[in-house]
Amino acid sequence: MAELDKRYGRFGVATRAEPGVMDEGLRSYMLGVYNYMAAGIVLTGIVAFLMFSMLTTTDPSLAAAKLRNGVLLTEAGKAVYASPLMWVIVLAPLAFVLLLSFRVYSMSVGATQLAFWACAAVMGASLSTIFLRYTGQSITQIFFVTAAMFAALSLYGYTTKKDLSGWGTFLFMGVVGLILASLVNIWLQSPSLYFALSAICVLVFAGLTAYDTQQIKDNYYQIADDSTMLAKGAVMGALNLYLDFINMFQGLLALFGSRE
Repeated sequence: MAELDKRYGRFGVATRAEPGVMDEGLRSYMLGVYNYMAAGIVLTGIVAFLMFSMLTTTDPSLAAAKLRNGVLLTEAGKAVYASPLMWVIVLAPLAFVLLLSFRVYSMSVGATQLAFWACAAVMGASLSTIFLRYTGQSITQIFFVTAAMFAALSLYGYTTKKDLSGWGTFLFMGVVGLILASLVNIWLQSPSLYFALSAICVLVFAGLTAYDTQQIKDNYYQIADDSTMLAKGAVMGALNLYLDFINMFQGLLALFGSRE
């Protein structure tokens, strides 16, 4: 789901923690956040590749439709990729993000975790279309570039003593602007606007990666004495970073990916 409004995934509002305060509990908490996020990305990748593999074919005798770039679709692929059902799949991740955002306090830890995994799986179905548009080599290369950028930015957010909370409003407005401009471009179909939005997307979600990491770290001190909130906070923190990564990846792929 391109340019998802990940601000809906915000888990509470944290105040700035004391600089330099590190303890085993914080390290364990952050490790849990990163583990959830990494597992979510792996699940998304697996679902995306499997869905693409099941809905396309290299055998012309089994093809029900052929895309402009020569990709052959099976009957199931035609029903999904060449019908309004694709819009349902594309928008489905937003439903889970909204569910987690507005219902997390009333949900059990198990339900929160299940919603996160469901979001990652549905996101994979949504992202399966990248295999229709870009070469496998460029997808792999951009993925590792995104991973390196994410690691550097998240490390900065975790270690910096600078208060990044002032970035929040600016970045939130950037996300809203991206969503609105993307909706407008559905009708305009402007390549130059698409390119500009992709570049802005990378910049906004790069900033959000550092900002969110610091907010997750600071949030730990607000909920450190509540094991239930810690468990939910780890999931919601992972969701924020997961969406940062996915959107940054899509932006870079749009800018530098090699098309089929």
